[in-house]
Amino acid sequence: MKKIMILGAGIYQVPLIKTAKRLGIYSIVVSIPGNYPGFELADKIYYENTTDYDKILEIAREEQIDGIVTAGTDVAVITIGKVCDELNLCGLSFDAAQVAANKLLMKSKYEEHGVRTAKFRRIPLDADDVAGRISGLSFPLIFKSVDSSGSRGIVRVDSEADFDAAIENVRENTRSDSYIVEEFIEGEEFGAQAFVYHGEVSFILPHGDYVFKGDTGVPIGHFAPYELDAAVIEDARKQLTAAIRAMGLDNCAINADFILRDGQTYVLEIGGRSGATCLAELVSIYYGFDYYEKILRCALGEDTVFDCGSHAVPNASMLLMSEKDGAIISQTNRNPENPDIYEVQFDYKPGDNVHKFHVGPHRIGHVITKGSTLKDAVDTLQEALTHIEIKVD
Repeated sequence: MKKIMILGAGIYQVPLIKTAKRLGIYSIVVSIPGNYPGFELADKIYYENTTDYDKILEIAREEQIDGIVTAGTDVAVITIGKVCDELNLCGLSFDAAQVAANKLLMKSKYEEHGVRTAKFRRIPLDADDVAGRISGLSFPLIFKSVDSSGSRGIVRVDSEADFDAAIENVRENTRSDSYIVEEFIEGEEFGAQAFVYHGEVSFILPHGDYVFKGDTGVPIGHFAPYELDAAVIEDARKQLTAAIRAMGLDNCAINADFILRDGQTYVLEIGGRSGATCLAELVSIYYGFDYYEKILRCALGEDTVFDCGSHAVPNASMLLMSEKDGAIISQTNRNPENPDIYEVQFDYKPGDNVHKFHVGPHRIGHVITKGSTLKDAVDTLQEALTHIEIKVD
């Protein structure tokens, strides 16, 4: 039996663990202790920090794993790169992983290789002359932690009066001694899922984003297909492919965030792993294959074919969120049986404490729908949401 090490036991790693079990793959789950749903599904558990790549490499050697992977988070990507390099496993390299997990390195690679992206500056965390250091950048700006995920440590700033609060937010969400400030590009936010395998981009699937407007835009749902002019789609493909090459990514899933302005695609950032917020499910439904299975088989070094052919099923998703901090009193799904409701999922049980939604990890569930057209999928999603009630007090 092959062994897969899965980093993380949270809601976005659960489908990987379940898929491994279905395929008869022995799952070793590594995570810090906590109330994470993946623990009860794993074949074996190690309570370790997924960023401690030396310790996890030691465990991987002892267990003689055949592959290592995660989903929906950037936190563990450097560790995956380290283990893949040291054990000669199939996955992104340590060098590429460091670029993918550090927004400063990423942006520097984009600038070096001519990838279209927002102008930026590196700022030491203890700098007291921020205004002078960002000379030449235009408001609004984004203050951004270089090593966080889930939209944490990312704040929109409209004037110098907002600097102190933004810097404090970054400070609370970084382990680095610096951060970046970049111009906020006004435009339409969208993204793409992709996979790069043995040096070739296997597919690129652009998708639309539903965005929660907090300190910055936080994705709360997605849909595909994303209707764009052919020239814009080609430009997005060109920029994404160039970004993948610039970062040195290979043998991994790709999660890309873009801004469309004046018909041109600007690359915000790219992760060397599958997207969160139902994006792996979006790929599975759209193309008709189990994306989690493809991710696992690639990590195990098995020949993996992405048959994207003519299969294209429109689908849409939305997170379930709370409008306040508190405990879940009750949660009810009153939707009748409907083959176009792909999944309604509650992340918590009554009695569990939840947060008022601010960033991605504050989600409390999701709804995914499909249809013969995108309009059908979206209409079904909106209708399904009206039949879900979650009481928090």
